[in-house]
Amino acid sequence: MPQPSNRNIVHLAHRVWRGLSLCLLVTALAYLLEAGERVLFGKAWLEALVLAILLGMFIRTFRAPGEAFQPGIDFSGRFLLEISVVLLGATVSAASLLAVGPGLVAGILLLVGVSLISSFGIGRLLGLPFRMALLVACGNSICGNSAIAAVAPIIRADGEDVAASIAFTAVLGVFVVLGLPFLGLVSGMSGSTFGAFAGLTVYAVPQVVAATAPLGLLAVQTGTVVKLVRVLMLGPVCFGLSLLAPLFPGQDMNVSNAGRAPSGIFRFVPWFILGFLGMVCCRSFGLLPPFLIEPIGQAATVLTVISMGALGLGVNMRSVAKAGPRVMCTVVLSLLTLGGISYTLLAVLHFQG
Repeated sequence: MPQPSNRNIVHLAHRVWRGLSLCLLVTALAYLLEAGERVLFGKAWLEALVLAILLGMFIRTFRAPGEAFQPGIDFSGRFLLEISVVLLGATVSAASLLAVGPGLVAGILLLVGVSLISSFGIGRLLGLPFRMALLVACGNSICGNSAIAAVAPIIRADGEDVAASIAFTAVLGVFVVLGLPFLGLVSGMSGSTFGAFAGLTVYAVPQVVAATAPLGLLAVQTGTVVKLVRVLMLGPVCFGLSLLAPLFPGQDMNVSNAGRAPSGIFRFVPWFILGFLGMVCCRSFGLLPPFLIEPIGQAATVLTVISMGALGLGVNMRSVAKAGPRVMCTVVLSLLTLGGISYTLLAVLHFQG
């Protein structure tokens, strides 16, 4: 692969600086709003990633950026997102598989597969576009916003589909975190059983911690480990989708379909998925110093927020609103289905931690 010359780097910087600066401004505002939530409410109900999308959509709807901003917005929404997916691999370790036992690992594999198929089917039955239904299915089945953001460039999803999927999934995720502890207390689940149930159903690791905390430390520990195993499914799912993507209908061109066609192995598997799997291996074999894990994870989060801000800047809020009821119904029904599958799995395994 030829190395870029200094002249090419300067030319790229000149083209992207306006759009990139705008995306950084949106990101800074999103983090300020998240901090404001923590001050007012004690916690952030909407994380910076979602706020960045909403801010970007607001700007795009009422004052669309000019053409001079577009190269930087495209760069932020595509390349920075791909980099964040690579870095995300450092936050998961195959050692998590050993912590839950082979029975539950096999069950999680089955759960993710069944949830993907059922959620996708629900979305299509409710009239969602092919790629939007697939985004909702991946977010619901694996790890919410992170999964949607990782899958979007692989399946070449339209920016409006991505924005709608993340926005409505995030809103429902807040209600799940609020309501799930009540369900655990009423049902009389043990701490470990409830933790496993939360790990199988809640979207993000921080949300699992928030949802399980009312039932004690054992619930938090079990839920976090189970959730990390579920997050590990992101790599295989992305790998499989990258192989199937050429067969998908349509040619949406917003997230990562622009630019020069990839060659060699990258025609079948995007480079950033190989990078993600490589980082997982490095973490699993102890090749990454432990003190770097948290900073790498934080860098991945920041880059994702920047790219989501860029995504929002390409989306008209009015277009997303039109798809709102169908997306929300799909997310709700998919989550209820996931909850039923998770409860059945734990009952079949007689899981007690």
